[in-house]
Amino acid sequence: MRAAWYLNNGEARDVMVVGDLPTPTAAAGEVLVRLHTSGVNPSDVKSRRARPTSEMIVPHSDGAGVIEAVGEGVPAGRIGERVWLWNAQWGRPLGTAADYIALPSAQAVPLPEGTDFAAGACLGIPVVTAVQAVHLAGDLTGQQVLVTGASSAVGHYVTQLVTLAGGHVIGTVGSPAKARHAQAAGLQEAIFYKTESVAERVKALTGGRGVAVIIDMDFASTAGLLAQGVLTPHGRVVCYGANAPEVSLNFRALLFQSVSLQFFLVYDLTPADRQRALDRVTALLQAQQLQHSIGRRFPLAEVVQAHETVEAGQEIGNVVIELC
Repeated sequence: MRAAWYLNNGEARDVMVVGDLPTPTAAAGEVLVRLHTSGVNPSDVKSRRARPTSEMIVPHSDGAGVIEAVGEGVPAGRIGERVWLWNAQWGRPLGTAADYIALPSAQAVPLPEGTDFAAGACLGIPVVTAVQAVHLAGDLTGQQVLVTGASSAVGHYVTQLVTLAGGHVIGTVGSPAKARHAQAAGLQEAIFYKTESVAERVKALTGGRGVAVIIDMDFASTAGLLAQGVLTPHGRVVCYGANAPEVSLNFRALLFQSVSLQFFLVYDLTPADRQRALDRVTALLQAQQLQHSIGRRFPLAEVVQAHETVEAGQEIGNVVIELC
């Protein structure tokens, strides 16, 4: 089968190889999926650049395709099923940047007929992250919510889900084009974080009260806002990422505002949270309530360019590799 892989960490064009590998087989409890698409996420790029490896890595945790074979213990009726995948390369070396993948049956989720394979490659990380974040945020009916990176892959879905939950979305964006993208998903107020004071704009937009919830993609940047009146008393921060390993906090400000901090890693949800999120994704897809945005599509031979596009951070929409 065709595949992309790397043996060492480094820049994509220095370490990524495209070639042929043996087609895997489905072990007991597994399914063999013929992949149609592979999603490229920022975490895939970060892993390739920095996470030490002592083995060959076929990258990417997200993808979608059709089950071609099943291992012992998996119903034969799953053969031919359209599926999307989660955690395909989490804790294991062989991900979705290949024609085929064998993985536990539970990690191949039925993909409704109304959802194409490109959208299916956006579900495992972007949509599940958004679903979990909005779940942890609590009841958002009538609440003002700050979504950082509202036009990003996850933020675009968060914006949609907060809107569906009855919340009012204020979002940070990096350009007018990104603001328009987020507005089409439900964003009501855009803050251009590169040229405006986020704290001052939040206070102006909320009459000085601050927002009830922040759903955050980069706590390294957002932590500094928490002592500046961006949250109401007893407000909540739900965070799924940070661009720095250590963050300083003004403890007194958080204590006297009774701020709640909630962090989660989408790869490491509890079984109950995982199942609830998967059920929610299925319901959203069946009801066709999600907008999917594919920014760029690449063939597998251009996996280096796909990684570099994600690294550049300028593309609006998800980056997907098309395999067939």
